[in-house]
Amino acid sequence: MSIPFIEPFRIKVVEKVKLTTRAEREAALKAAHFNLFMVPAEDVFIDMLTDSGTGAMSDAQWAGIMRGDEAYAGSKSWFRFEQAIQEVLGFPYVLPTHQGRAAEGMLFSSLVKAGQSVPSNRHFDTTMGNLQVLGVNPVDLPIAESEDSSLEAPFKGDMDLEKLEAFIRETGVENIPLGMLTITNNSAAGQPVSMGNIRGTAEIYHRHGIPFFIDAARFAENAWFIKLRDPKYKDVPVREIVREQFSYADGCTMSAKKDGLVNIGGFIAFRDEALKARIGANLIVHEGFLTYGGLAGRDLDALAIGLNEVVEEDYLAYREAHTRYLGEVLSAAGMPVYKPTGGHAVYVDAGKAFPNIPPQQFPAVGLANALYLVGGIRTVEIGSLMFEHTDPVTGLQQFAPLELVRFAIPRRVYTRSHLDYIGEAAAELMRQPELVKGTRVVWAPEVLRHFMAKLEEIEG
Repeated sequence: MSIPFIEPFRIKVVEKVKLTTRAEREAALKAAHFNLFMVPAEDVFIDMLTDSGTGAMSDAQWAGIMRGDEAYAGSKSWFRFEQAIQEVLGFPYVLPTHQGRAAEGMLFSSLVKAGQSVPSNRHFDTTMGNLQVLGVNPVDLPIAESEDSSLEAPFKGDMDLEKLEAFIRETGVENIPLGMLTITNNSAAGQPVSMGNIRGTAEIYHRHGIPFFIDAARFAENAWFIKLRDPKYKDVPVREIVREQFSYADGCTMSAKKDGLVNIGGFIAFRDEALKARIGANLIVHEGFLTYGGLAGRDLDALAIGLNEVVEEDYLAYREAHTRYLGEVLSAAGMPVYKPTGGHAVYVDAGKAFPNIPPQQFPAVGLANALYLVGGIRTVEIGSLMFEHTDPVTGLQQFAPLELVRFAIPRRVYTRSHLDYIGEAAAELMRQPELVKGTRVVWAPEVLRHFMAKLEEIEG
């Protein structure tokens, strides 16, 4: 059969969207100071800014919404959520939060001190921001292969274990309050982390007495890639792979708006009951009581169901094929797609596509803005606007390793015809390279500047 994938669901509810005119999009982009985060959603035709909280919930999840128990303490919804965490992830203790960055904030504010460092394969933006506001140094230790967008390799999200070992020796265990690992590695083009690398990372952290936490936002997609790409796991059910992934960690933080298949929510999961109590005291002050943590009971029920739905293998097979198809469409349009495609998004190497625009002029911002003008498609820059920083050791300006545009695909939302439309718009853009312009920052906050930055285009 010629059909590359088929959705394992039927559509019950639809939302109207409108394709604005080119003139209307030009006005919207200018009013947004050339920052797509500031463009109103009603002016966007296909929205691939993020896959976080933008997915479609199932009929079972909507039924769960209706049976949500809104008791302040110890609701039935809480116990269903706790059971899902224990059965799917394998952690005995959990604290819910309103979303992932709150989970990171609760964890870090309880464990880290200013001047310390936290290593990871790659911290994503909010993880990095939560550490920076505490005066902590987020350290990225990805493998070198992750910085080559054209290289085909199965697990380009891996931690560089030799660099991790060297970093711990040089920095000193007393200056590393915990270690992280992101699965899949969003900042490295959504690339998966191998089971061997998860195990090896855990061994290094634990040998030095460093607590190990996983950023679990896309844990199910990571498990699916392990099943697809590691022959030792091809016959292992995804549920078992998920449990093994987490078995090596002391805990995890999660934005449940990704692989929780919900529109809001997050959590911190633990093995240490004393640590749960310590962080729980902080949670009550900032989020809410231990059994709701900033979420309504109905949200907890929807999340409990979503955690079980996301490990269904027919869904994961469709999800990966759907994303891979978008990569093929964009490649056919002439865009240099990061290879191999990941699970939640396709990344385009804007630095390679437009080498005339230097990193300090943010070529990925220019490409994303031009694509919006051509087709009303909103994407996001994963490059130097997001990750440029001053090295705390050398004092030198550091640009992102790659200037990427991320096409993040909301879960269970867009069909194949939407992806084909994106390909047509991309091809039209690549025939008009003059539309892609460099930009400069007019104003931005010190931390997480890409969300609020005001930019202007550089002419000529």
